[in-house]
Amino acid sequence: MRRFFYAPDTEASLTTTALGEVVTLPESVQHHWCRVLRAAVGDQGMLFDGFGGEYLVELEQISKKSATVRLLEAHDIERTAPMLSKIALVMSRGDRMDYAIQKATELGVSAIQLLSSHHGEVTLKPAQVEKKLLHWQQVALSACEQCGLNRPPLIIAPQPIDSWLAADTSGTGFAVSEVVAPLAPSPYYQQLLRPADMRVLLSVPAAGAPATPPSLKSLMQQDTPYIELLIGPEGGLSEAEHEQAYGAGFEPWQIGARVMRTETAPVVALASLQALLI
Repeated sequence: MRRFFYAPDTEASLTTTALGEVVTLPESVQHHWCRVLRAAVGDQGMLFDGFGGEYLVELEQISKKSATVRLLEAHDIERTAPMLSKIALVMSRGDRMDYAIQKATELGVSAIQLLSSHHGEVTLKPAQVEKKLLHWQQVALSACEQCGLNRPPLIIAPQPIDSWLAADTSGTGFAVSEVVAPLAPSPYYQQLLRPADMRVLLSVPAAGAPATPPSLKSLMQQDTPYIELLIGPEGGLSEAEHEQAYGAGFEPWQIGARVMRTETAPVVALASLQALLI
């Protein structure tokens, strides 16, 4: 069955709508479902608004410019990973960044903090931030529609890595695209404002360095552990950035003896963490 993200606003969401009521589809959903996929009146699908759960709906009316659906059932289904995870990811170019966000979403990441760094390929101008933030958030939302995740990860506006490492980000809120801004104050995402239980830096293999933080395995056996991962650019973090990260409480984690690409590292790291949950 087709799934679509119903973007909430500050006044209404599916969560506050009674079963049996008729709601208007957002333009993006109406275009995709009714025009691209050629849905007809009476067809059913699933909507989710990011506040948890999903809703069975039936197309009630379709016109050239709008469509409405009736809410039939509410399903209190959670498919979030049994952990909280935030990836601080130095931005890369084009399809590699889209891939990293898409796959991290499928693996249940809770949020992605975008970063620029000394060796990074991408530094956005202020006029570019809103457009790129919306694009990357839409990549995550599309991945949620495909994989069944009902709470999309927040894609957080970029910062220079040195500023981000120097800041106390706990309790300061999120700078996110307007399409998910109503979700940020909800209790699920507010958990991400507390300090992480562990901060881990995905590092290049180095002789003599520990492969895994000693307490990582035991931490992953606790209830809903919160892990923060820092992943550098293709050229790696600079020596100064490494030192600043270690000073901010990050511990090195070497996953295997090979050097992974920046878009591969989030996939391997999140998959490895989920394996430790079993």
